[in-house]
Amino acid sequence: MTDDLAYATATELAARIRRRDLSPVELLDAVIARVEARNPSLNALVFTAFDEARDRARQAERALTSGAAIGPLHGVPTAIKDLFDFKPGWPATFGGIRALESFSVPARCTYAERMEAAGAILVGKTNSPVMGFRGTCDNYLFGPSRNPFDPTRNTGGSSGGSAAAVADGLLPLAEGTDGGGSIRIPAAWCGLYGYKASFGRVPQTARPNAFGSLNPFLFEGALTRTVDDAALALDVLAGYDDRDPFALDDPTTFAGATRRSISGWRIAYSPDFGGYPVDRRVAAVVQQAVRAFEDAGAVVEEVDLTFDHDQRELSDLWCRMIAPLNIEGLEGIAAQGVDVLGEHRDDLPPEYLRWIDEGRRLSALDVLGDQRVRTHVYDRVQQVLRSHDLLVTPTLAALPVVNAEDGNTVGPSSIEGVDVDPLIGWCLTYLVNFTGHPAASIPAGDVDGLPVGMQLIGRRYGDSDVLAASAVYERLRPWHSTYARCADRPLS
Repeated sequence: MTDDLAYATATELAARIRRRDLSPVELLDAVIARVEARNPSLNALVFTAFDEARDRARQAERALTSGAAIGPLHGVPTAIKDLFDFKPGWPATFGGIRALESFSVPARCTYAERMEAAGAILVGKTNSPVMGFRGTCDNYLFGPSRNPFDPTRNTGGSSGGSAAAVADGLLPLAEGTDGGGSIRIPAAWCGLYGYKASFGRVPQTARPNAFGSLNPFLFEGALTRTVDDAALALDVLAGYDDRDPFALDDPTTFAGATRRSISGWRIAYSPDFGGYPVDRRVAAVVQQAVRAFEDAGAVVEEVDLTFDHDQRELSDLWCRMIAPLNIEGLEGIAAQGVDVLGEHRDDLPPEYLRWIDEGRRLSALDVLGDQRVRTHVYDRVQQVLRSHDLLVTPTLAALPVVNAEDGNTVGPSSIEGVDVDPLIGWCLTYLVNFTGHPAASIPAGDVDGLPVGMQLIGRRYGDSDVLAASAVYERLRPWHSTYARCADRPLS
């Protein structure tokens, strides 16, 4: 598989297949060959279903020759994430829990369901941390995913395997899910575009608790190398589904948003998102990157965005808020015969167990008190966006960390001399999971060859605005040449 084909966009590949310039079978064979050659050095995909994918590619080929109607991603390979993301018969380890190595869930997540309906071909599942409960990608079963820009370093998580696969040209797009930044975090560290839609834009259809995606808001989406591909993926994934009580009944499409102007927009810029310590090298890159919007005719204004609670209190809030959902998930697995919290407790990292134990002690008043703090965060973000079209911040406060050797890589515990929570406290992303606004991480530049991301946050349901501004930035500051560093990396 040549690098030209490996780094072709999903949009380009789908168009070539529709024109019959490229065979779905030939494309899949090339993808499989590249995965087999390069994935061992990345640990991006942890399960492959190549025989099944080949069957679907042959079906896609026959559909082309028969003149049957085809979807917008007909014949394009992709992958789902090994977390709360399912396809019947495929393993579901919930982020590399050893006791679940042979576990399976007889359900199909939104990404699998809608991507296959659009003609895409699922080739396997990508690596994730245990229950997605951290901003890095590592676990005791599969080990860490390795960053294609520097394989000694982590990809970010929780959608880290997907990010590595897309940045290294194994796939044109792959699934990400986002409960605290898990699309945007690995996008920032792997030099990708990671888009998290407004809450309700993409329905949640494969969860036993239809109301479980609220605390915090949870999302499904895609990691891509271009804004156009993200818009295409959103058009495939978005749309009403009556299985989700919060799904938006809105027929808006988003591909056209990437051609809009942002001239005259007012863009708020917060270099620390209200009080987070940010590595000064990261801050300098984002400070320079945000000025690109001025070149497009927008007005960039630095805003004083502060919260009543410091960053350590807010990261603890996220951990407490998502713990009950994790407990419910583990209890559901126990009901299927695998007692992870009992017999297999050692399969779970100690940092994770601390928050599960704390989650069990929460009272109703504790939960309501946490929701009041969450409301304050929402109100402060809304206050800024009432007078601005976008809010821009760094995506992350730190550069990619070196992978550990024990299956338990965490983020930094101190940044610029300030203590932060190593699980999530260095991620300026989870606040947007409190609020439900659309947000993206866009490549802003690099520090010594390590990617830095910039976070764009739009008004509620302003997905088109985030995509429009992202596309303008991409045209002014294109980043696609950076993937040559991934393509040329040693495969040891």
